[in-house]
Amino acid sequence: MARRGTVRAGLAALLALPLALSACGGGSGGGTTSGASDTLRVLDYYNSDPNATLWKTAIENCGKTIGMKIDREAVPGETLIQKVLQQSSSKTLPDVLMLDNPDVQQIAASGALAPLDDLGIDATGVADGVIKASTYEGKLYALQPVTNTIALFYNKKIFEAAGLTPPTTWDELKTTAAKLTQGDKYGFAMSNINTYEGTWQFLPFMWSNGGDEKDINTPETAAALQLVKDLLDQKSLSQSTVTWSQADVADQFAAGNAAMMINGPWNFGTLDAVEGLEYGIVPIPAPTAGGTVVSPFGGEAWTIPQTGDEAKQKKAAELVTCLNSDDNEVTISVGTGTVPTKPALASQVTAKNPNLEAFASQVPDLRARTGELGPEWPDAATKIYTAVQNALVGGMTPEAALAQAQNG
Repeated sequence: MARRGTVRAGLAALLALPLALSACGGGSGGGTTSGASDTLRVLDYYNSDPNATLWKTAIENCGKTIGMKIDREAVPGETLIQKVLQQSSSKTLPDVLMLDNPDVQQIAASGALAPLDDLGIDATGVADGVIKASTYEGKLYALQPVTNTIALFYNKKIFEAAGLTPPTTWDELKTTAAKLTQGDKYGFAMSNINTYEGTWQFLPFMWSNGGDEKDINTPETAAALQLVKDLLDQKSLSQSTVTWSQADVADQFAAGNAAMMINGPWNFGTLDAVEGLEYGIVPIPAPTAGGTVVSPFGGEAWTIPQTGDEAKQKKAAELVTCLNSDDNEVTISVGTGTVPTKPALASQVTAKNPNLEAFASQVPDLRARTGELGPEWPDAATKIYTAVQNALVGGMTPEAALAQAQNG
C-alpha cells in the first residue's frame, strides 16, 4: 500500500536471481512444490484488520466457488519480498501472490510471474492507469481490485470559524493556509520525508503541473516544488514536514495542530476515533482554476507465479478473477476505506461511505508510478524526494535541487 512508502527490502537481489529458472519446475516432473492438487497456496501481507478478515473471507469464498481448498499465509509487509526470495530459491512459490502495485513490473521483469493474458483473465472495465501499472512489455501480469490515493482533508470547525472554504487552486492553498496559521497551529500539513512516502505526496503537485518523472529538471516540476517551499517559508507548513510520515501528519491533523493535510483514506479509523473532530475531504488543489488533478494510486495486485504446474495456474487464474469480481471490489472497498479500480462501481461504494467520493472521483485520472519508467521507477522516486529535501532544508533553490538530483 502507499502508506508503507518504502522499497521492499531485497528487491534488487530478487531481480538479480534467475527466478524464471528456479520457479519453472516443468509440471508434474519438475522441482516445484505446489502442494496438494486440490489446494491453492496464497501469499499476501494482509495481516491486520480490517484487511485480514475481509480478504480471508473473500479468498476462502472464492476457493469454494472454484472448487479448491485454500492454504493462505499472511506475512508482515516488509518481509513479503524476502519471503518470495526464499520461496523462489526452494522452488516453493505460491500459486497466487499478492504484490504492492509498484513492485509488479519489477517482479514481472525477473520472469517469476505468468502473464494473465495467457491464462484468459479479462480486465475489462479496470481504469487505464491501473492496467498500465500491472503491464510489462505488453503483457498483463496482475489484477488489482481496489485502490487508494490522496486528497485534501480539512477541519470543518476551523474553516467555519474562519469563514473559509476549501482551496481549489495553488494560490488559494497558500492564502488559506496563511490565514489558518496561528502560533503552533499550522494551516497545512504534508509529508516531505526522504522516502518514497515523500515522493508519493509530492507527485500530485508535480504531475498536475505537467511535470514528469523521466526528467524532473523542468520548469513545471520546479514550480510545484516552489509551491511547497513557499508554504514552508510563509510558516504555513511546519519545518517537521521533512521528517513526518503520513501517519505523523494524520496525528497532527487529528490533534488540531493542522487545519488541512494531504493524506489518504487509510486514516479514517484514526480520525473517526477522535471525539469532536469533524473533517471534510476534497481533491488536492490544481495549479489553476479548472485544472485536472493527477494523483498516484496505491493498493495491491494479485499475480500468478510461474510454478510450472499448468493445472494449478488455471485454477489460480479462476481465483484471481473471483477476487476481482464486482461484488468483491465493492465489499472490500467499503470495508477497508478504499475504492474500486472499476470506475463504474464507484457509486455503489460512495453511497455507503460518502467520505470516499473525493478518492473515487479521481480513479479515471489516477496515474501509475511505474507507468512511464517501469522497473526504473525507484531511481526516479529517489531523485524526487532528494530534490524536495534539498530545496526545503538544504538551502538550495528548487531549480538547483532538481538539477542536481536529476543529473546526479
